[in-house]
Amino acid sequence: MNSIETEISEAPLLADLSNVSMQYGSGTLALADTSLKIREGEFIAVVGPSGCGKSSLLKLVSGLHPPKRGQVVVQGKPVTAPINICGIAFQNSNLLPWRTTLENVLLPLEIVEPYARNLRRNRTEYEERARALLKTVGLQGFEQKYPWELSGGMQQRTSLCRALIHDPRLLLLDEPFGALDAFTREDLWETLQKLWFEKRPTVILVTHDLREAAYLADTIYVFGPRPGRIVAQTKVEFPRPRTLESTFEPDFVDLVHSLRGKIAH
Repeated sequence: MNSIETEISEAPLLADLSNVSMQYGSGTLALADTSLKIREGEFIAVVGPSGCGKSSLLKLVSGLHPPKRGQVVVQGKPVTAPINICGIAFQNSNLLPWRTTLENVLLPLEIVEPYARNLRRNRTEYEERARALLKTVGLQGFEQKYPWELSGGMQQRTSLCRALIHDPRLLLLDEPFGALDAFTREDLWETLQKLWFEKRPTVILVTHDLREAAYLADTIYVFGPRPGRIVAQTKVEFPRPRTLESTFEPDFVDLVHSLRGKIAH
């Protein structure tokens, strides 16, 4: 076990889902009898077929949707409403078109407490924080550009910065790179790995890309068809930091094939 694995294994629980089921209205169950423990600083990935409840898991953990049965606990407290320790990024960047890159990144600080109440007093500090994040992801010099002036990859970098600007304990990523071309997607894997090393949030990544999951995660959970439930759990033991070249090594390829087989069955 390397130092990062040891650190995570000894960290306290951040989120604990116990026999959770979730249903939208009176329709079909999205999740059934799902139990999951996530430690502080852990990076997990959730994979599975379309419609298996992967995104529903994020709604449960964030408090955006209540469970039908079971309990969701975050930081030792039952989740009964949206929690404020989350940063969220989606497949679409969802940047506000009338706001510049810098203004889009600053948005959570205008909404999330205690930052919002101190916005006027700390505006300069907040802007410096946003500029530093943008520099980290290679967007220095693009602070005053509007979304339509940015490429898809640059928009997603901006979205990641917006999700991280308020130093969330929990980062929820719902297929954030799914709409991008392969080269841009791989570039953003490296960016996200770098941000995780620097910030060390707990991350839940929902993805269809098994190579992406294996490159980024400490643990991968495979969901079965709807109603979704965990059918397999795989520890990723490749040392960090990982390189794109390592994703073509035999052990890595074998892991990806193994995951694909678990989804197929």
